[in-house]
Amino acid sequence: MTITGIKVRKLIPEGKLKGIVSVTFDNAFAVHDIKVIEGDHRLFVAMPSRRDDTGTFRDIVHPISTEARQEMETEILEAYNASIRNS
Repeated sequence: MTITGIKVRKLIPEGKLKGIVSVTFDNAFAVHDIKVIEGDHRLFVAMPSRRDDTGTFRDIVHPISTEARQEMETEILEAYNASIRNS
């Protein structure tokens, strides 16, 4: 699958949650509520998740391979940084 669109839906200047992003794949499939988080050493991307019956958060969707995760994170963070520069 190829990322065909990234929309930074919300920029959040305060706190560790820095933004909310939607990603479109192959102009056919969209994933909403991807989070840009400020970690201790860098920004990273967190997939949409929900809390299960035990209180543990589980991803609803996620990349299967390390390569796919790195590609998604790189493209999402590039779009996030461009939105910061343009705001």
